[in-house]
Amino acid sequence: MYDLTMRTMRARIFLAAIAAFSVLSAHAQQSHWATADDKTASYMIDMERKWAEGVCIDNGVVAGLLADDFEGTSTNGARFTKADELKDEKSVRTAHDCALDDAKVHFFADSVALVYGSEHAIGKDKSHPGAKVCQVWTDTWLKRSGTWQIVASQDNRVTCK
Repeated sequence: MYDLTMRTMRARIFLAAIAAFSVLSAHAQQSHWATADDKTASYMIDMERKWAEGVCIDNGVVAGLLADDFEGTSTNGARFTKADELKDEKSVRTAHDCALDDAKVHFFADSVALVYGSEHAIGKDKSHPGAKVCQVWTDTWLKRSGTWQIVASQDNRVTCK
């Protein structure tokens, strides 16, 4: 009898622990798309717009936008850092009609978000100065010490519609 009661008790404790872990894990992994009136998402999209427009004009957005440990992957597969982007921001501008086409924000926690977007520019490709260049990208935002910054990006060149 004692052995059966102990087994039952252990089984109940085990099942309770599994249930508690499942509830906590499910709660910790909740995510949501930003609503139209979300101020944090609006800020992120505005900063993404400034970065896209920065291909045409030196607007000085990179220094505050990218984390010091930022690393991105360009459309040709090369890695680039914040220092690379700061140099690029100071280079001569040949592009025009630079614009963010769309962006949407998906929050994964209080301090992690992905922004999925697309943009275009004319003259970005120096070998084809009149060509429209389009790309889609995913940027990873992280909130550290109360400040949201991009820590990673992945850019893909696509056919313009």
